[in-house]
Amino acid sequence: MRLIEAEGDIAEGVAHLAAVCPVWARVLPELGPLPLRRREDGFGALMSAIVSQQISVAAAASISARLAAAGLDRPDAIAAAEDAALRACGLSGQKVRYLRALTGADIDFAALRQMPDEEVSATLTALPGIGRWTAEMYLIFALGRADAFAPDDLALQESARIMYGLPERPRGKALAELARPWAPWRAVAARGLWAYYHHAKGREGVT
Repeated sequence: MRLIEAEGDIAEGVAHLAAVCPVWARVLPELGPLPLRRREDGFGALMSAIVSQQISVAAAASISARLAAAGLDRPDAIAAAEDAALRACGLSGQKVRYLRALTGADIDFAALRQMPDEEVSATLTALPGIGRWTAEMYLIFALGRADAFAPDDLALQESARIMYGLPERPRGKALAELARPWAPWRAVAARGLWAYYHHAKGREGVT
């Protein structure tokens, strides 16, 4: 199981992409070093993913800061808190329910580190509020899986459309097919596509 743990891993993935695809070979030098963007795995990473769903990066950061200031960023604290206290930090009622489900799930986060990608996804998506995209973000950024990818991510789709000069945005299956030659470094390709999206659109493509 190949992991992305340091800049050297990113560099190896970049070299692979440039070798297998002339489009990547042309684009990558324009992007500069791709970010590592690793996060600590565990409850906090999934909590952050839930908080960030369908809101801006700035709004998610503000809510996360309020939760931390209120001491509501740990499973025991969330379980003991009133809904009103969580909503006062900016969470919707739906996200309060999702966080309560997460705190009650008793996930073995250490065991996730040893599971294949699909088993991790199956474990996480069994929880309310954790969809395939959120599980893929956990695989890419918290577990550092080198070949994890998120073909349904709209920013990745739009970036691929622009980068490859496609007539329309490639949807999930089409983008997954386009990405097949990028294996076993599709998580590096995702970082490259998000960087290219930022370069092309002038704004962040992922939280």
